[in-house]
Amino acid sequence: MTSLDFFMVAGLSYLLGSIPFGLLFTKLAGLGDIREIGSGNIGATNVLRTGRKDLALATLLLDAGKGAIAVLVTRFFVSPELAAIAGTAAFIGHCFPVYLRFNGGKGVATFIGTVFAIAPLLGAVTVGAWAVTAALFRISSLAALIAATTAPLFTYYFVGGEGWLPIAFMTLVIFIRHKDNIVRIIAGDEPRIGKKG
Repeated sequence: MTSLDFFMVAGLSYLLGSIPFGLLFTKLAGLGDIREIGSGNIGATNVLRTGRKDLALATLLLDAGKGAIAVLVTRFFVSPELAAIAGTAAFIGHCFPVYLRFNGGKGVATFIGTVFAIAPLLGAVTVGAWAVTAALFRISSLAALIAATTAPLFTYYFVGGEGWLPIAFMTLVIFIRHKDNIVRIIAGDEPRIGKKG
């Protein structure tokens, strides 16, 4: 592993993460600019508010895939030591994409894809936490926050101490990106999953 490897992996992973699939899909489908719909977010939850479940699912899978691909390609073709860095860079690209003047999504799907690729069992626990919370409360942002909190708590068990820092960093960013959602959750005003507008 060299400094060149580090910057190449971080840079390319960031550019991959910056691809705004939700925005691209909704524009190609003639639905306009997703940033002017619902919450204004480019992620799958807001795409779902257009009523297009197929586009929301495609957005979810590809946003998650950005993180997973960055991790796996780096692990197998560059250096396993840089795999978590690659996933983190893709996550940062999604949240702060160069293509959208650094105003992107909240990173949950890309975070989960990254965690899955780093350690599948950790990813399964994280998704499980999201699914249970979403089923109980029907609030996507709350489910995201619970899932993001779960991941670093289980990292030592599934990954080891060296994997804790990048996952904890992404969790912190997710909480920062959800600051408005947290206020609405506390006030009882946060929209439910599937609600349009």
